[in-house]
Amino acid sequence: MVTNEQHSGSAAFSANKQESIREIIYLIRRLMQAGYLYTKELNKKYQVSAPQLNCLLALYEKGPMPPSQIARLIMVKSSTVTGVIDRLEHKNLVRRTRNSPDRRVINIELTEAGKTLAEHAPPPIQQKIVDGLQRLPDAQIKQITHDLQLLTDMLDARELDISLHPEDSPAHF
Repeated sequence: MVTNEQHSGSAAFSANKQESIREIIYLIRRLMQAGYLYTKELNKKYQVSAPQLNCLLALYEKGPMPPSQIARLIMVKSSTVTGVIDRLEHKNLVRRTRNSPDRRVINIELTEAGKTLAEHAPPPIQQKIVDGLQRLPDAQIKQITHDLQLLTDMLDARELDISLHPEDSPAHF
């Protein structure tokens, strides 16, 4: 038999749980909104998306490289980086070059306009996260990783393309 005291204790626990769930949803929305506003500002001010900027910055820091290496550096799929490069090439910010006897080997390099944009653009939004995470103890980073994995599993989101801008997803080729 459940006493009034036990019932009120479980009701309080349930209310606390609901409040915690609301807070999680609110924080996720804040993260999404921050990403959206950052991308909107990039597009307005520099006419590039976040993945396009990440590509430009990778090329600026590392020099010419093949698309597959760019994809690894900016953490997107190869199919996504192809669209990113296509749009950057259309904007005259990068060019495809073939410097190998094997014509299949393509490197991507910045144009002068691409170098100028990379020199003046803001850092990628994830750089703030990287900088913050680097200040945390390893145990806290492992806990955050575990918790985010739980959330992505709930959404079946582990295999989603992580392109941050719709025009850079493979569906937009």
